[in-house]
Amino acid sequence: MKKNIRMGIFGCNRGMSFAKIIMMNNAEVVAVCDKDEYWLNKAKEKLGDDVAYYSDFEEFFKHDMDAVLLANYFNEHTPYAIRFLEKGVHVLSECTPAGTMAECVQLVEAAEKSNATYMICENYPFMTFNREITRVCRTGTLGKFLFAEGEYNHPNEGKDAKFAQRYIPYLEHWRNFLPATYYSTHALAPLMYATGATPKRVTAFPIYAPLTERVVCSKHVGDRTAIITSINDDGSVFRFTGCAGFGFHESSYRVCGVKGQVENIRGGGGKVALNYNEWDKPEYLESNSNIYEPEKNDPDQELIDAAGHNGGDFVVMREFLTYLREGKRPIMDVYFSVTLSAVAILSHRSLMENGRPYDIPDFRDPEVRELWRNDRTTPFYGPNGELPNIACSSKPWKPSEEQLNAYFEGIKNR
Repeated sequence: MKKNIRMGIFGCNRGMSFAKIIMMNNAEVVAVCDKDEYWLNKAKEKLGDDVAYYSDFEEFFKHDMDAVLLANYFNEHTPYAIRFLEKGVHVLSECTPAGTMAECVQLVEAAEKSNATYMICENYPFMTFNREITRVCRTGTLGKFLFAEGEYNHPNEGKDAKFAQRYIPYLEHWRNFLPATYYSTHALAPLMYATGATPKRVTAFPIYAPLTERVVCSKHVGDRTAIITSINDDGSVFRFTGCAGFGFHESSYRVCGVKGQVENIRGGGGKVALNYNEWDKPEYLESNSNIYEPEKNDPDQELIDAAGHNGGDFVVMREFLTYLREGKRPIMDVYFSVTLSAVAILSHRSLMENGRPYDIPDFRDPEVRELWRNDRTTPFYGPNGELPNIACSSKPWKPSEEQLNAYFEGIKNR
């Protein structure tokens, strides 16, 4: 793979967060596309005249590029990823790629047939403290992994009309119908990446606590979050959340082995706690109980510090481009990615069925794929107005007329 990688960006809202980072990694942004002229104009302001701009996807698709960042709507990645893979264009998908189990099958088969690389752009494993957790896990000093926890906690006060203007521009938008389990990647992916374990069976329960205050709200989900538990291929157990709205705004992770555990400290400003049983302490440590700030000694540390999500945005892009340049298969490849999608989808079904366990398919197995090939169950409206065919909330919930009025008043002033 040539070093000068030419990338396109599909979706300028989130996508522009990566434009500068792509260039920091010695790659080139050659084309961007967004159907919303507002975001396309924002991209032009940022990137200037040396980039091609498209409001029509078909014209963007024709542009000559080596790789593409898909940053379009959450539940609409798979069809575009497949087309680029068939064209031989490498794909970096900004969030979980598949909105249905059928799309998991379709994406895997497209990636297997393609000579291009597919990777999910999941940035939370590359936050500074999560990179330290991964480093510790890979030393082997914790012993066999037994249990891990992941929480992505992102409460929203609900009074910010600008949030609605930017992220929820119309009533049928995917965010208004996002089940509590569907945005579980930020809680789960760091655990999978650090331990190498893959969920094989999940069960989930909701925390039903809808917003009832006078707020800017158009969300049709009353669940504040979901608590998901998985049994994994190595016998370990994970407990993790969807996008949660309890407590305070933070992300926390803990990995426990037979000999010790490592975790980032809640409210600790990025500090990590590394603790061993006294009889299992590695000889190179003075104490079996350690609280410290991870070292920042990466060759690209200044660029990492300047990037978003505690450095995660820079490092995940660096990972992708390095894999392309070295011709290596990503850890967070298509199988890793559709596992994240399947966990999100099937955990919601578990939640809707009072915690019924669901097995996570091994999409490497063609016979297993057949069981899910035609499963198009979705809580979302389709791009052409197709209706959802499963409820998005554990109990029926709709925003009040007062909340909707505040929402419509907010979004009209963009």
